[in-house]
Amino acid sequence: MRSLRGYTLVLALAVAMPEAIAQEAPQPEATTKLAERVSVRAKEFMVASAHPLATRAGYAVLEAGGTAADAAVAVQAMLGLVEPQSSGLGGGAFALYWDAALGELTTYDARETAPLAADEKYWLGEDGETMEFVAAVVGGRSAGVPGTPKLMETLHGKFGRLPWAGLLQPAIDTAEQGFTVSQRLADAIPQAPGLNTFETARSYFFDAGGTPLAEGATLENPAYARTLRLVAEQGAAPFYTGQIARDIVAAVRTETNPGLLTMEDFARYEVIEREPVCIDYRQNEVCGMGPPSSGGLTVGQMLAMLEAFDLPEMGEGVEARHLFAEASRLAFADRGMYMADSDFVDMPKGLLDRAYLAERAALIDPSASMGKAEAGDPPWDETKLYAPDVERPRHGTSHFVIVDGDGNAISMTTTIESGFGSRVMTNGFLLNNELTDFSFAPEADGKPVANRVEAGKRPRSSMAPTIVFRDDRPVLLTGSPGGANIINYVALSLVALLDWNMDPQEAVDLPHVVNLNGTTRVEEGDGAQQTADALTALGHEVSIANLNSGLHVIKLEGGELIGAADKRREGQVMGR
Repeated sequence: MRSLRGYTLVLALAVAMPEAIAQEAPQPEATTKLAERVSVRAKEFMVASAHPLATRAGYAVLEAGGTAADAAVAVQAMLGLVEPQSSGLGGGAFALYWDAALGELTTYDARETAPLAADEKYWLGEDGETMEFVAAVVGGRSAGVPGTPKLMETLHGKFGRLPWAGLLQPAIDTAEQGFTVSQRLADAIPQAPGLNTFETARSYFFDAGGTPLAEGATLENPAYARTLRLVAEQGAAPFYTGQIARDIVAAVRTETNPGLLTMEDFARYEVIEREPVCIDYRQNEVCGMGPPSSGGLTVGQMLAMLEAFDLPEMGEGVEARHLFAEASRLAFADRGMYMADSDFVDMPKGLLDRAYLAERAALIDPSASMGKAEAGDPPWDETKLYAPDVERPRHGTSHFVIVDGDGNAISMTTTIESGFGSRVMTNGFLLNNELTDFSFAPEADGKPVANRVEAGKRPRSSMAPTIVFRDDRPVLLTGSPGGANIINYVALSLVALLDWNMDPQEAVDLPHVVNLNGTTRVEEGDGAQQTADALTALGHEVSIANLNSGLHVIKLEGGELIGAADKRREGQVMGR
């Protein structure tokens, strides 16, 4: 790992940490404190993440002269401790990294992998029927090989400047000294079915009488500190060929829903450098993550279709929200039919073909909803007959963005899938349930589902870390948690910032309207019923819903960094 010889880094968190912004669960009321959030401005560097302690850890790294990659390691290590329901060492991630000196953008696939012993019948019961989702989540069978530890090591090895061990020290100290349980974490615990199933997680998140942790409690995690100390000494190796891998293999052999992971599965795991998926949008180049994420392709399809309409002129309103929902219907129809791990599935190369997307955009009627959309027929070399997949809710993800003093930048979405993952805990961290991101049914109507389970395959994701370029320089970083809703959250942030020239915090605060090729969901809150009624009049089937995004944005403009954190969660922006 790269480091500065003779340079000793000691990162110590200040005693007085910023308090987490109050959250109602699962989504906050429009309190005065939340409503007063404004964009943060800085000149040198900036970090925005989902928890104040993680943001502070990243800021300390940047202040010490570290790179965006260095700060990402510190942020992720802290998030895994203080926001364990969303991401951590037992999960995976996608990252876009901009190397300012080389002028290069690289995307990193640290998605979890299925066991080599898995096959397309992985989620079928003895009766041949698909398992119920919650029953599949709870237990070791839902866990894939984690990619986050190796991604942290990879980023530091390629782009790091400060010593590796020092980057983990803030999280080690906080795990040993304890941190204050936020309202968001406290409220999430009783909402996670099966979290008290296994002793290790039960004893961590509940007291001896079975009462969940309360907001304001001090939570220590000495096991997590020991894990990070081992990683500080040996890097990611213990996770893939050492004791931690052995512990995970043992942990997933749960009595309930046991898993199939082996040491060979861990030894074979690799973080993969992939080409970014980019599309031109109104004189900007919008770049995202390619397969096995569907994020970059689906956001790109939506933007290409929306470019056919004069969104800048019409502004933010029901007319634009209708067009947005219709573009999403069409994009999600293609996503469900074609998108999966491209190392295993032949995908159409023409999903972002301009002529094809112009044909798709022509299907959008500004005056009426089309209802459920059908997948299109994008150009490709060899037609494959696939059956569409079914989308399920997910809530266990986080996102952060960082720009360092040299102009390097990272947009990274990180996850353990559902809130609290598989509920299986070992060595102070939760294991993911990413294998439930695969289609449970391997085929439909005699045709294979692209996102079916296969040995060593990476499940399709909706994560959409994004960096926007203008004149070959980054001008915007964005991304969000939120399951399949991520795609709509990110696309709306791009439209708000690029078409409506909104301030970043204003753009993040916009109420959501989401359509995944079904019911159009309008975010609850002021004006929701009025928006719902207007969309109903256009033929939409509408519901009002909790749409709990966690957008983090940094805009680079006029020599300034302008950052925003989603008021729906407890994140924070810091810069200098």
